[in-house]
Amino acid sequence: MTTAGDIMHRGAQWIPAHETLDRAAQLMRELNVGALPISDENERLCGILTDRDIVVGCVAMGHDPAKVTAGEMAQGTPRWIDAGADVGEVLHEMQEHRIRRLPVIENKRLVGMISEADLARHLPEEQIATWAETVYARS
Repeated sequence: MTTAGDIMHRGAQWIPAHETLDRAAQLMRELNVGALPISDENERLCGILTDRDIVVGCVAMGHDPAKVTAGEMAQGTPRWIDAGADVGEVLHEMQEHRIRRLPVIENKRLVGMISEADLARHLPEEQIATWAETVYARS
C-alpha cells in the first residue's frame, strides 16, 4: 500500500500565523514553494497561504504585505492528511475539496506536503488524469 508519507515532499515548513506576508513571500522564495501551511501558537495547522493569496488578497487590494499577517489571510477549514493514509484517501481528500496541495501530519506535527508534482511523480497517468479532471473542473 502506497501512503501519503511515501509520496509527500519532506521538509515542509510552517509560517507562524503572526508572521507578515512579506516574510512569507521570502520564505516561499527560499524554499522554492508556492504555498506554506500556517501554524497557530501551538504549531497546529490553522490554514494554508499561497503565493496567489499574497498577490490577489493583499497586494492587488492595495494592502501592505509588511503589515498583513499570514493568520489574517487564513480562510476556511484547513485540510490535511495523516502520513499513514492510503494514496486513495489522499486523492479523495484533494478531489473532494478541489485542492492542489495537502499538508501531511504525523503525531500532530507537519512532516510534509503533497503537491501536484508529487502526484505526477508517483501515480499512474490514469489516476492523475482523473484527479486533474475533478480538481480543475469548473464548478
